[in-house]
Amino acid sequence: MLALVAAVVVGPDLTAQTLQIGAGGGIRFPLGDAGGDTKEFYAGTKYGLSTGYNFQAKGRLGLAGVSLFAEIDYGRVSNSGESEPGQGKVEVSQSLVAIKAGPELHFKLPFVSPYVGANLAFNSVSGEVKFNGVARVASGTYDVEATSRIGFGLMAGGVLSLGPMLSLDVNLEYAWLNPFSTEWKDPNPTRDQRIDSYLALNDDKDPLAGAGADPNIHVVRQSRSINSFAVTVSLMFGL
Repeated sequence: MLALVAAVVVGPDLTAQTLQIGAGGGIRFPLGDAGGDTKEFYAGTKYGLSTGYNFQAKGRLGLAGVSLFAEIDYGRVSNSGESEPGQGKVEVSQSLVAIKAGPELHFKLPFVSPYVGANLAFNSVSGEVKFNGVARVASGTYDVEATSRIGFGLMAGGVLSLGPMLSLDVNLEYAWLNPFSTEWKDPNPTRDQRIDSYLALNDDKDPLAGAGADPNIHVVRQSRSINSFAVTVSLMFGL
């Protein structure tokens, strides 16, 4: 199915058979509810993350009229600050492993090939949070349970030729990490504590929030979107 989609959308400029592999890195910016600050994280409204980094390994296959790519990404974003004005300290980090594949549409120009593309992604999100002197949460370091989501991304970029078998791939991507499903998960259902809101991704609303339960414990009152923008530069080797 993916090859059929690519055959329809990829233009006729990619007429030669090509195979490229490479790796690179860049900057990742959390967007949507993934951003914000640590006060919003503590309040359960956003994830409170700031700019981080991104690494990737990428392969591209071009046939007559078809260009397909696959890649695996690792990214990490984090932030630190107060839990409430003048109170406590929070350090939060989120790691992302994403496996992506999709078609690209290239436009052939001398020395550079601009392109646009799209991908379907399997995302695995995990993290860590540290609380120190925070109200209603015991101080300590806590792991955030790994959670998987299916998402997608839209891309634009360019491949700059550096020689017969070497090129530089500059890629811009806007990614939606959890557009198709969200979930609330209580990692410790036998207890009722505020810390449970932070120990899983919990991108859906806490079903007890606003239902008469203690609002100081059940703080995630709406579903949260996790988006990101990444700029990545990769060195590609052609075969």
